[in-house]
Amino acid sequence: MRTAGAIDCDIHPAVPSLKALLPYFDDHWRDMLVHRGVHDLDTVAYPLRVPLSARPDWRPAAGKPGADLDQLRTQALDGFGLSAAICNVLYGVTVLFSEDMAAAYARAVNDWLAAEWLDRDPRLRGSIVVPIQNAELAVEEIERRAADRRFVQVLLPAMHDLPLGRRAHWPIYAAAERHGLAIGIHAGSAYRHPVTPVGWPSYYTEDYAAQAAGLQTSLTSLVCEGVFGRFPNLRVVLIESGFTWLPAYMWRLHKYWRGLRMEIPWVDRPPPEIIRHQVRLTLQPVDGPPNEADLMRVIEQMGSEELLLFSTDWPHWQFDGDGALPPALPEALARRIMLDNPRATYARLQECVA
Repeated sequence: MRTAGAIDCDIHPAVPSLKALLPYFDDHWRDMLVHRGVHDLDTVAYPLRVPLSARPDWRPAAGKPGADLDQLRTQALDGFGLSAAICNVLYGVTVLFSEDMAAAYARAVNDWLAAEWLDRDPRLRGSIVVPIQNAELAVEEIERRAADRRFVQVLLPAMHDLPLGRRAHWPIYAAAERHGLAIGIHAGSAYRHPVTPVGWPSYYTEDYAAQAAGLQTSLTSLVCEGVFGRFPNLRVVLIESGFTWLPAYMWRLHKYWRGLRMEIPWVDRPPPEIIRHQVRLTLQPVDGPPNEADLMRVIEQMGSEELLLFSTDWPHWQFDGDGALPPALPEALARRIMLDNPRATYARLQECVA
């Protein structure tokens, strides 16, 4: 098995239902949610019945894709021979207008993940879900969960009310850097603003394709607002963004930085150098050309073998069978992507993965 021993940097356990989450709320919020009849916060990023939400052979006979730990073990952990996997729970915490309710949901989701998944399989690691609506509350949740070393990053959506580089978010980055946590930016949105710069699209296909552009915009914001200069030890992982856009993107950003650098003097290094040092991207979905030679050429144009992190995106449908790794990858590069790069990116993984 070519992926034996790999660290999967993007799997998606699903909260089965609000009922399953209720035990992890305090009494006040449990009563509030029951009496107000609040419904499940299923993310609209992955409609339950859309084919992309689960491969046919990974889709359960009943219930949500990704909600069964035994299926995760069979299909992903054992199926790919993984040594570890990072759980990114895509639950609709970020869509709430109430900051207090969002904080309550984030606490419940993190406690549910720890008890129902991390406690039950030592190969699993977690991402801290935070209420990005309020940086102070987000930092409180990071501080509350940071002592659990099984949590290795803070999870943010690609698109919310403000660009991710804005100073309103900086306390989140400071807390993450302080605790040795990466920032994982996953495709997704608060869905209060259009996911395209020209308005709302009509179809899910348009939404999903637009996520890559949203992640590019977030990366530009982080670079130009000076986040990486202020937090030099911070690592940012773009999750489910694709990666073949990166060479042309870096060339363009570098060109305009050279002409406009007087506007942002705190960006004192070329943007490609910053990105190669502090940013990583998950492998799936591979959005490259089908020709193996062309795909390898794109990877070479990225200018670093340290940028890509192995991922399967379980249970979402990004490839057939066991083809999580493009066959064109040389063995040395495949090992970097599967093991060396994840361990170097997530400091806490070095404590548990040999």
